[in-house]
Amino acid sequence: MPPRGCSRRPARPWHGESALHALCAESARLWPSYAAALAVPLHDSGTLLVGIDAGDRREVERRAALLAGLGDDVEVLDGRRARALEPAPGRVSSAAMLAQDRAVDPRAVLSALLTRLGARVVARAPVDRPDATVIATGARLPAPYAHPVRGVRGEILRLRGDVGLTRVLRGWVRGEPVYVVPRPGGEMVVGATSEEHDGPPVVTVGGVRRLLDAATELVPGLDRAELCEALARDRPGTLDNRPLVGPTGDAGVFPAAGHFRHGVLLAPLTARLLADAVEGAAPDPSLDPRRFPPPEERC
Repeated sequence: MPPRGCSRRPARPWHGESALHALCAESARLWPSYAAALAVPLHDSGTLLVGIDAGDRREVERRAALLAGLGDDVEVLDGRRARALEPAPGRVSSAAMLAQDRAVDPRAVLSALLTRLGARVVARAPVDRPDATVIATGARLPAPYAHPVRGVRGEILRLRGDVGLTRVLRGWVRGEPVYVVPRPGGEMVVGATSEEHDGPPVVTVGGVRRLLDAATELVPGLDRAELCEALARDRPGTLDNRPLVGPTGDAGVFPAAGHFRHGVLLAPLTARLLADAVEGAAPDPSLDPRRFPPPEERC
């Protein structure tokens, strides 16, 4: 699930990405048992899509219709019903409730995985050649496997304060997309910008301003929150927005990369598909890393 840490069906699908949505839905079904195995809490209060003005309302309605068409349980609400369900937001013109959505804290997941793996995590290459090498290096893959993945900068903020938010908010504020994810203990994650760039990911004044402007208009109580952290990272994007999971054509080399916004969400499915690939199973064609040949092999 992306910096927001939502292990769920994506509330932000795009037209033409039904295959990706199906993969996300399949992985979301694996999350309850995956979270239980890692002993991390899985929050299932759902996601509320919201819009502020007329343009935002059209975006909410478009996304709600798209999700419903893909088989998700979507309840469209007017502003009054949305505020009754979740009082923390301010003026809301329209909303849609995604009751099936779940959320998890990515940092808790990572900590649990590192604890589970223990001494098997090493910071150096093994002396002996391994039976399988998994490339899971985020937005920067080593040569000669780097060409399918590019970095797309995203900035997020972590705030702390009691605003009474009980579920994930994903909204549009005069066309500006924003999400607010409540965490236990009063922490809230606000995100996320998205920018194609060539340099290193850095926190920008413009990015922080856009996030704060949108988030505080969406949830006015955030004006009184403490700003605890501003963070920039590169999302690993691919040309078709689908990950790379499977063989490379080089014996024993398997990428688990290119997850873009859905890394946490797709984690259980990626683990299963990767284990199958290492054992010799054919890859899912939609995720096969070989669908992107090196530039020198293209016509």
